[in-house]
Amino acid sequence: MFQNINNYAARSVSLTVEETALFNEILEYRKVPKKTRLLAAGDICNFEAYVNKGCIREYIIDENGVEVTLQFAIEDWWVSDLASFQDQSPCTMYIETLEDCELLILTRDSKERLLTEVPKLERMFRLMLQRHLTVVQKRLFKTISTTAMEKYLEFINRYPSIPQRVPQHYIASYLGISPEFLSKLRARNLKK
Repeated sequence: MFQNINNYAARSVSLTVEETALFNEILEYRKVPKKTRLLAAGDICNFEAYVNKGCIREYIIDENGVEVTLQFAIEDWWVSDLASFQDQSPCTMYIETLEDCELLILTRDSKERLLTEVPKLERMFRLMLQRHLTVVQKRLFKTISTTAMEKYLEFINRYPSIPQRVPQHYIASYLGISPEFLSKLRARNLKK
């Protein structure tokens, strides 16, 4: 159950057997069924969750009532509303499972305990945040500077397993296009 997250941590830090055992002890294992809302706009986010198995979607609802997908989180990714978690302020996004999921959860208190007792894990979380910020910056740049076809090709290249796992209208929402236009892009790409 902890092998994946232990491998994740090992890419950033070297933990002793005792530190690894404490890390695993502090994490809360949770099975969550498909189509479960983990967080709703207005809630205070009280978790950071490592996706051990499954697929999760983060989204907002715009002023026209349209769902806009911000991110998909699959195995070996973390999911949370970082601003709400950090500041204990109401969140603006929704987080829901798209598949049956197995999550490893840290609450604010358990994360604080973990970082107090295993301070070197600060490095893992710092690197995680840096990678997340890099992905967000690249996505923002691509959103404003590339064509819909380029965005689609980048998406399937970067996340090859997601198109087989999530409904196409969620991918269209992530790309900022209609499901019909996504179908046209997919057909055009297949002809090449």
